[in-house]
Amino acid sequence: MALITDERGGVLVDAGHSPGHAREIRGALVAAGLPEPRWLVYTHHHWDHVWGACAWPGVEIVGHVAGEAPLRAEAARPWSHRYLREQVRAEPRLGPSFRARALAMDSWDDFAVLPPTRTFTDELELPTGVRLRHVGGRHAPDSTVVLVPDSAVMLLGDCFYPPPVHLRQDGDGPDLALVHRLLDDGYQWYVSSHADPMTLDEARAAVEG
Repeated sequence: MALITDERGGVLVDAGHSPGHAREIRGALVAAGLPEPRWLVYTHHHWDHVWGACAWPGVEIVGHVAGEAPLRAEAARPWSHRYLREQVRAEPRLGPSFRARALAMDSWDDFAVLPPTRTFTDELELPTGVRLRHVGGRHAPDSTVVLVPDSAVMLLGDCFYPPPVHLRQDGDGPDLALVHRLLDDGYQWYVSSHADPMTLDEARAAVEG
């Protein structure tokens, strides 16, 4: 997750993995004196990036059009701990993902999966100057990177990660070629969702080494 904010408004990148997680982040924003975000951007539709959305009232949710149908299908499922157990029994490869979901959720009261309220296809610039660029990839077809030109930061989401565990095949690994295509002298920091930030030089060394 990331928050980009200035006098034009705040952009939240990804929603958190649960409503409880989202409420913790909201509390931290209040404690830091930061405003509530006006926009919530999904880097892609996977649960650990979107399940907190229902705890961010009043935001416009922005995501790539390819993520809309999967999220509508997810929204229709009867989510509960019992349902998660049933799904894992039927398809054991779902175990890592669905067990993580069970641990993230302490209550299903008022929980809802929210599809984007605004979609885009290739690129979109928000009123704050934050830019969204669809890159796709094997991890998720709707993978989107978030460009913050004023700060020379590129938020990569999970775009270069392998497919989720239940879809992964032998030989699947990080898509370093995708990262290589994204490297740009105008961006000095590269931040993925589950790793430490890297400078441009560090990112180049990682993909070329």
